[in-house]
Amino acid sequence: MNSDILRGKWNQLKGSARSKWGQLTNDDVDRIQGDSEKLLGILQERYGQGREWAEREMNDFLRNSNDSAVPRDSAGDFAGNPDFTGTESREKNRKRRAS
Repeated sequence: MNSDILRGKWNQLKGSARSKWGQLTNDDVDRIQGDSEKLLGILQERYGQGREWAEREMNDFLRNSNDSAVPRDSAGDFAGNPDFTGTESREKNRKRRAS
């Protein structure tokens, strides 16, 4: 998901982000402002994990977010996210659209 889209949907997603990552403070959520790099950095800082872990966490969060809140491209991937390679999700989305 590119930063512009995440930034545009951040107000809808930030409550879910706080629920998923309980160690995020209100200040953290305000600082993130929908910026994926800030989210990754704060997740690494709060949880003491590396970037790969934070990217997996973010992608899982976006994958499990409400479909209407997270735009997807025609292949079913999160629009603009070069790191997401969800072949399994892509196949599920194709099957769902075909039925």
